[in-house]
Amino acid sequence: MVKIRLTRTGRKHYHTFRIVAADTTSPRDGRFIENLGHYNPNLKNTEEGHLVIHKDRIEHWLGKGAQPSDTVWNLLRKQGINKATARTLRQKLSAASA
Repeated sequence: MVKIRLTRTGRKHYHTFRIVAADTTSPRDGRFIENLGHYNPNLKNTEEGHLVIHKDRIEHWLGKGAQPSDTVWNLLRKQGINKATARTLRQKLSAASA
């Protein structure tokens, strides 16, 4: 199963995170399938670079059935991607393959 989750990067006391698609069995900072964006909690919410996502790739993985972690869901919701959007993406993908 594929999960969309955060991997920790950055230095001590100044953490930054990558948003990645990874297998559930791989470790937090270990191997991942694809880098989908990054999140810097040290910047203000209004600053550019606080949250950068590749929306088309995230929608691709959600359509394939990837499950985001709770923290990633909160970040995606701020960008306009919610559970209803993910459900419609999965339905479109299944209808196109049938």
